[in-house]
Amino acid sequence: MPEHNSTSPLPGSTDLFEGYEISVVISTYNRSGMLPGALESVLDQKSDGVSYEVIVVDNNSTDSTRDVVESYIARGNKNLKYVFEEQQGVSYARNSGLAHAQAPIIAFADDDVLVAKDWIASIKAEFDEHPEVDFVGGKILPRWEMPPPAWFNRDHWWALALLDHGDAPVYVSADNPLCLPTANASFRYSLFARFGLFSPEFSGREDHEFLLRLWCEGVRGLYTPKIVVTGVVQPERLKRAYHRRWNTTTGRFNSTMRLNEMMGPDGRIVGEAPDAVTLFGVPAFLYRNLLAGGLGLVSSTLCGQQAASLRHRNHLWYLIGYIGKRIEQDASRRDHSCVSEIGTFVKALLRKKLNQHRRDITHPGSDVRGRTAEGNSRETIR
Repeated sequence: MPEHNSTSPLPGSTDLFEGYEISVVISTYNRSGMLPGALESVLDQKSDGVSYEVIVVDNNSTDSTRDVVESYIARGNKNLKYVFEEQQGVSYARNSGLAHAQAPIIAFADDDVLVAKDWIASIKAEFDEHPEVDFVGGKILPRWEMPPPAWFNRDHWWALALLDHGDAPVYVSADNPLCLPTANASFRYSLFARFGLFSPEFSGREDHEFLLRLWCEGVRGLYTPKIVVTGVVQPERLKRAYHRRWNTTTGRFNSTMRLNEMMGPDGRIVGEAPDAVTLFGVPAFLYRNLLAGGLGLVSSTLCGQQAASLRHRNHLWYLIGYIGKRIEQDASRRDHSCVSEIGTFVKALLRKKLNQHRRDITHPGSDVRGRTAEGNSRETIR
């Protein structure tokens, strides 16, 4: 795991909080036209008596964002606060919101989402009902500005930060690492004092990196269908070029996190394999995935399966970003020739295959990390 950036001091005890039970943090940049919808939805809540504040962090906007927020404050919304953050990047903005928060629960939303009427009440109820979890998240459903194209299906939701894991609550942990985007995720404030703030190095994927940190420390959260927001799907995000850029960029971020190396064959976060064989810093299994993805793309294209073809294409862009970033990092550190690197790789790969063959004979059914390969469990809350 890369070192996380923790530049702002945070209190270590929730005893310092008075008055509010939830602090809502909304980061925004040059979206003064969309912001009123988000503000009205979060200010007009059936909160069941839950006290909450709303902190809007203006991430150095050049439009009328400040005027929009101040106009809502002038209407008597005393629980609304405007904060200006000069350093651009969503990590800086969210960290600034944390520094101004006055509640033991931090609820994040985006400037292009509309939260349900019972959003605040549902967040508080889930934390009260489940003291064993330290973060919760829920559904992010689409609000279409135009009908989606024929190729768009749920395989492509993730690039739009849309989320629906079903109608049953499930625990989220290293054993079931479902990512809960900060368009609709809430955390106990104490987590940031214990594990640091959002890393500016990962702005854009800062929520996933923070969750990975929590999973590695054994922290458990909860996905619940009771906490719902709708996200405005902007037309430009329904273009294939957007999905190509998003997948490539996400691959580069995840490469820096070493996410794929930390995941076992069953999808759990198990840590990096000590005997991983790499070529130019890239684990061998990623090259295999690249080849398999290419074959899948050819097959689905020849069969006229448009949605499947795009899914394979986007996964290839992800792998290209992931592998490309790793090769860049390796090139800056490598002190030997490419020929020497390839020779070392071939020898290590043959040695690992031989050792694996011996293990399969002695302990059949175990994977290379000494774990029994099982399906990724979803621990359902009853």
